[in-house]
Amino acid sequence: MQLSLNLINTKRNLLAFSAGVDSSALFFILLENNIPFDLAIVDYNYRKQSKEEIAYAKELALKYNKKLYIKDSSFKNLSNFEKKARDIRYKFFDEIISEYSYESLITAHQLNDKLEWFLMQFTKGAGLNELLSFEEISKRKNYTVFKPLVNISKETLINYLNKNKIKYFIDESNNNEDFKRNYFRKNFSDRLLKEFETGIKNSLIYLNKDLKSLEKKEVLLYNKEELEIFKNSKDENLNIRMIDKSLKKRGLLLSKKQREEILKEKELVVSHKIAVSIEKEFIYICPYLKNLTLIKEFKELCRINKIPKKCRAYIYKFELLDSILKKIR
Repeated sequence: MQLSLNLINTKRNLLAFSAGVDSSALFFILLENNIPFDLAIVDYNYRKQSKEEIAYAKELALKYNKKLYIKDSSFKNLSNFEKKARDIRYKFFDEIISEYSYESLITAHQLNDKLEWFLMQFTKGAGLNELLSFEEISKRKNYTVFKPLVNISKETLINYLNKNKIKYFIDESNNNEDFKRNYFRKNFSDRLLKEFETGIKNSLIYLNKDLKSLEKKEVLLYNKEELEIFKNSKDENLNIRMIDKSLKKRGLLLSKKQREEILKEKELVVSHKIAVSIEKEFIYICPYLKNLTLIKEFKELCRINKIPKKCRAYIYKFELLDSILKKIR
């Protein structure tokens, strides 16, 4: 297997574990390569088998001297399960990484996941950033995310596990085509990879390289706390790519409707969380705060310097205005 393990240059790493094929294989691959890591697992209490998976995680953590963090969660309403599960999972990871000073999250996403995502976004109508969302290295908030298996197929991982007689679990819910990802996996991505794995893998690698070359045109002028200010490129496609990239780091993915609304309205709060404002010369992106009283002098300075209204509360709270003005004047 050709893995990009040399890209993991951090010492405090957290592995997102599930006891399934992908994360079980990655657990032992990391061990073999002497890459330090601890474990985090979520029990959604959706399947009876999940208790066995938690027990297996505990067994591995004890045997190999790894710290293990467990999140116990449940759903009263299973509608939109995949998104809810992802939100719970990443909120849990964010909290652990922040509290215990981890530098990175290692996930076991592999080539089948990458193609499934590509096809799902492609059929919805998506731009490059959404289509190619599975980079080997990406940034999220205050840590790095590594996906060392993204160019390795699930079949290769299963062969590795079987060859080395490593225990793993098969999630029976993967057969439920009510979940959109399972539908794409069963009907499209697995079939395509079985016949065209090498070509698909190479195409996705080339597309990611092309995207990185395009991103070099981005100009980030300011980055402090969770505020980013970009130079307005005057190119709508490039501007929306910059916005997409910034929001993705914050755990948000823009829909086609949201992208169109941002370009039309120029100022928008995405998912009630992040303020995005496209000004004549600059693009502002930061968390959206409300119910914060601003002093008159501050509001006047913001008005004079064309600081977007939806970003002012955040700038005020963290006392960023002076440093911003030094950059944009």
